[in-house]
Amino acid sequence: MLQWLTANAGTIIICLVLALIVTGIIISVIKDKKKGRQTCGNNCAHCALSGKCHSQQHN
Repeated sequence: MLQWLTANAGTIIICLVLALIVTGIIISVIKDKKKGRQTCGNNCAHCALSGKCHSQQHN
């Protein structure tokens, strides 16, 4: 088991780092959603669905 861990240490570390990054992104999106922030960037002028997804008009 120890030999397998040492042989695959690089892959394991990269997977853990990627998992932490994805977890951080998910936590950030959840926090923004709870604060009422939009995750789309609010650039409705260039959006095909402008006026459909936001209840308030953004300036």
